Amino acid sequence: MPIVAQSTETTDWVSRYADEVIEESERRAPGKPVVVASGLSPSGPIHLGNLREVMTPHLVADEIRRRGHEVRHLISWDDYDRYRKVPNGVVGVDDSWGEHIGRPLTAVPAPKGSPYASWAEHFKAAMVEALGELGVEFDGISQTEQYTSGTYREQILHAMKHRGDIDAILDQYRTKKAPAKKQSQKPLDEAELEAAEGSGAAADDDGTGSAGYFPYKPYCGECGKDLTTVTAYDDDTTELTYTCTACDFSETVRLSEFNRGKLVWKVDWPMRWAYEGVVFEPSGVDHSSPGSSFQVGGQIVGSIFGGKQPIGPMYAFVGISGMAKMSSSKGGVPTPGDALKIMEPQILRWLYARRRPNQSFKIAFDQEIQRLYDEWDKLEGKVADGSALPADVAAHSRAVGTAAGELPKTPRPMPYRTLASVADITAGAEDQTLRILSELDPADPLSSLDEVRPRLDRAEAWINTQVPADQRTVVRKEADTELIKSLDDQGRASLRLLLDGLDSHWSLDGLTHLVYGVPKVQAGFSADATPKELPAEIKVAQRTFFALLYHLLVGRDTGPRLPTLLLAVGQERVRKLLGE
Repeated sequence: MPIVAQSTETTDWVSRYADEVIEESERRAPGKPVVVASGLSPSGPIHLGNLREVMTPHLVADEIRRRGHEVRHLISWDDYDRYRKVPNGVVGVDDSWGEHIGRPLTAVPAPKGSPYASWAEHFKAAMVEALGELGVEFDGISQTEQYTSGTYREQILHAMKHRGDIDAILDQYRTKKAPAKKQSQKPLDEAELEAAEGSGAAADDDGTGSAGYFPYKPYCGECGKDLTTVTAYDDDTTELTYTCTACDFSETVRLSEFNRGKLVWKVDWPMRWAYEGVVFEPSGVDHSSPGSSFQVGGQIVGSIFGGKQPIGPMYAFVGISGMAKMSSSKGGVPTPGDALKIMEPQILRWLYARRRPNQSFKIAFDQEIQRLYDEWDKLEGKVADGSALPADVAAHSRAVGTAAGELPKTPRPMPYRTLASVADITAGAEDQTLRILSELDPADPLSSLDEVRPRLDRAEAWINTQVPADQRTVVRKEADTELIKSLDDQGRASLRLLLDGLDSHWSLDGLTHLVYGVPKVQAGFSADATPKELPAEIKVAQRTFFALLYHLLVGRDTGPRLPTLLLAVGQERVRKLLGE
């Protein structure tokens, strides 16, 4: 069932952009579908920073759909970009892939062992799968297909005819001092880097060679690379001559019939804005600099192609807890697929929905993911009881589903940290996992692990892939008799109080009350006494007691939450390890 639109009181960033986009679309193309766009280069793993390029317009497009408007979210796959370099760390790739540098990404073989026909398709497939799981509705456009089918022929000929005008626009920025590099993620769009740094061809980075400026670069008919220089062009006949610096090949073709090449990036992007009628598209912070593709494109789209520049925000950096800035040209960077192995789609959507595009944020692959889930569960409770703020309600609504309906969810969402602790202790043994989770709430025991999936699966994956081996929990096989013998009277009495209370407190809440209550009782207070009623020394006594239990159960100072750990170990084994 479709999710209804939020009330007019909602003032989150998505609603505000939706208002602007609807108004702008009606001004530009009244009665036609609203067009928003994203661009992704499958030059390597498409990472979580690139996901902001998609999620920003997706969230806006989805809000517009909720209001009853027709929307197209275009994702242009820049798969006709050149293969720039052999990325580090990509499995099955070695230095031999260097021979493909300069060829279109769709003409480069996929990494070894991949079922896909090309490099581009290999990395595109993983992103398409993740977007499907996230509920992102889009129209994919392969730029290889667009260029090689002649779709842009008219636009290419038009750009070549007006190459002098384009050159004059670009010339405004050629003498400017190069700006300092800023934190950026758009250049996972490798074409932006190509435009900024040059393609390695004899012509310079924006298509200017000894014969003048040309906004078009052919791929060589002999070696298939773009290390080419246009040496002549005739506007009347459209005859174009080029030479290749890689293999010394040269040929003359009719551009009106030739489909093996593409416009340089700073011309290609605004051409597509005009061709597709894009109203909204975000861009990375790199586009704030003078001479950037977005700024230059804003001039070219109108004066050359008769279109308008999209409106849209510049989006900030997305980081990973404990990791440096991401780059898709390196292997091993976390992708949306990696994140979806350890967190549910709703959580990942929420991270992008709750922060304005110009706000940076981090995605947790470390222990912070437990705190993140606690925060999410708390928000769910506030939304359910009506105490959440309007903007938080809106972010929650955008996280749990789209205009088409809610995303699949965990029927009984137990705390992530509890599920992770159980998965850690049981090493994935389903019978033990079900036993432990059923004992968390004896009044409403779990009947099947399906009730806690997929959250349980995500927690297990996090334990197995993100927690170092030396931080995993290993329960002792035998009691530490030496430690037990060394205890003083107070230490032995604390264990006795705990053991005597196990039967009557064997549930998550009961054991929580018990382990926190033992030091209170030993100090002469009621086990129900609140922190305000207790001296500060009780906290010290509790920490000492907890450390003792951890040593006796898992052989170290810390571990999973003690109530969860006790349930996981099981009452019989707990009694054995505590010396009974």
